[in-house]
Amino acid sequence: MDKKEQCFDEESVFVILRNPHSQGVANVQEAFVVPHPELPDQKSLYLYDTYYPLTEDVAVYPTAFEADRAFREAFGIPDQESYHG
Repeated sequence: MDKKEQCFDEESVFVILRNPHSQGVANVQEAFVVPHPELPDQKSLYLYDTYYPLTEDVAVYPTAFEADRAFREAFGIPDQESYHG
């Protein structure tokens, strides 16, 4: 079972969102899994007053901690303790 199948309607999840204008900029954001307004049998992510398709290409994390850990692994950001400026 993939992560999207574990999500329930109105569940709060976390995603890594890239800035569409600057691909080097990304952050962890909270989103909600909701029924798509035009396709009620499909789920979507509701984020920034917009519905996004919930597809296999979207990495969904149940907690901010897990999303932050994946973010740090993907973008090579060191842990706070070892970061010196």
